[in-house]
Amino acid sequence: MFKVLVTDHISDKGLEILNNDPDIDLDYQPEIQWAELLEIIKDYDAIITRSRTPVNKELLERAEKLKVVGRAGVGVDNVDLEECSKRGILVVNTPGANTVGAAELTMAHMYAILRKLHLAHESMMRGEWNRKKFMGEELDGKVVGIVGLGNVGSQVAIRCKASGATVIAYDPYIPREKGDRLGVELVNTLEELVKRSDIITLHCPLTEETRGMIGRKEFEMMKDGVYFVNCARGGIVDEDAMYDFMKQGKFAGIGLDVFSKEPPDDKIRRLFEFPNISLSPHIGANTYESQDKVAIKIAQQVIAALKGEFVEAAVNAPFTVTEGFENIKAFLLLAEKLGSFMTQYAGGNFKELHIEVRGGISEHIKPIVAYVLKGFLSPILDRAVNIINAPFLAKERGIKVVESMREETEIFKDFIKITVKENGKEHTIGGTAFYGRIPKIMLVDNYWIDIDPEGVILIFENKDVPGVIAKIGEILARHNINIAGFRLGRLEKGKIALGALQVDDRITEPVLEEINDVPEILKAKEIIL
Repeated sequence: MFKVLVTDHISDKGLEILNNDPDIDLDYQPEIQWAELLEIIKDYDAIITRSRTPVNKELLERAEKLKVVGRAGVGVDNVDLEECSKRGILVVNTPGANTVGAAELTMAHMYAILRKLHLAHESMMRGEWNRKKFMGEELDGKVVGIVGLGNVGSQVAIRCKASGATVIAYDPYIPREKGDRLGVELVNTLEELVKRSDIITLHCPLTEETRGMIGRKEFEMMKDGVYFVNCARGGIVDEDAMYDFMKQGKFAGIGLDVFSKEPPDDKIRRLFEFPNISLSPHIGANTYESQDKVAIKIAQQVIAALKGEFVEAAVNAPFTVTEGFENIKAFLLLAEKLGSFMTQYAGGNFKELHIEVRGGISEHIKPIVAYVLKGFLSPILDRAVNIINAPFLAKERGIKVVESMREETEIFKDFIKITVKENGKEHTIGGTAFYGRIPKIMLVDNYWIDIDPEGVILIFENKDVPGVIAKIGEILARHNINIAGFRLGRLEKGKIALGALQVDDRITEPVLEEINDVPEILKAKEIIL
């Protein structure tokens, strides 16, 4: 019998699932005070919370039996993930439970600004009757551009198509087959989407890649009179740039549910001056149905986790290190770094990922593959990725993972090599751990090289002629960026070379553009490991 404590209000639907399971002893105390919780937590196998209850180190130190933390929602800011992982406590949450709610709120904002419904309502409340003032537009016949064709974006696409709109989408991590199934044209660039769309709606996660993704450049390229909706995350949009283009009359209407700071401060509230703006206070998940789904899903996840079954929404990855695993910890770290390097170097939009493990470490291919997937997916997702959920997430994104083992090679006793393939394109990254302790990236595409997989790395292909490093060094020095190390790989003297500069600070986009403008540089990218 597992004892489960629920410390915040959740829907009765989830409580019924917990109560009806013969292996669960449920204790529902949604108003429990902190002092009392600290006293009783030692008796429970699992705790289910929302945002009210902090699952911090103080609580975990007293939770002698705790095996599972269930967060009824997506965010886990109130959970000390590192401490849970150290103690082997699995943390699960409920991504996707609010998909329909978020999609429907997007459509509500879209229709509101197209037909000026919110403004008409306010006019009526003032006792006015001004039909001519509220001439609107139809969704039928419009081109709707969706940035991010995941769960919510797909539901928005279905609804827009049902209304007669033409739907295009930009999402470099979604298989083209998914677009075909939805009847959505997947475009190759964000630039193409913003130029073609009459209505633009955002449904991508907030990651380092997407932060500030919609800024002055993108607003400039949009059609005059464009409609713009953001029910995803506030940080995706440069709100200062949005305000400037508002003042210029760029938009026919704007719908916002999210903001870079919540509640919005005075600077963000400048946006509210725009006449046709529809606003809501981050309520995408605020439907009775969504709350039922959250409760049902967290109950199912917690029960599965307690019973040792597969959990698809694990936030952390408790990992028991046996003697055998202890000997390959450096290779597990290397595997994750190789995956992350690959995504940042080649991009994450690949359908095939081949993972080859050579030598004695091949007996541990399963955890190595999991760590590669964790590294490969983490840079492109805003949810926590770990060795438990990484294979599930890869499958969800349509990635075919091919595993293979080989005997040791003449060069290295143990080696991990990963290859990605898509539409004739192919990239390879490989590495080893010297003395079983020191991870090294040794192979990038066809170049043999020696890179320490940590910190900030400037990776670049260049014409193998004198003076290239001097030019890059001059640019970095001018921007006060110190070089910590340099490695070079080349196939043939005087042809093409691959360079890797390890630097002490992040390389800003303007600095990277300067480097890419050097005539001898073929391409340069910043890698963060």
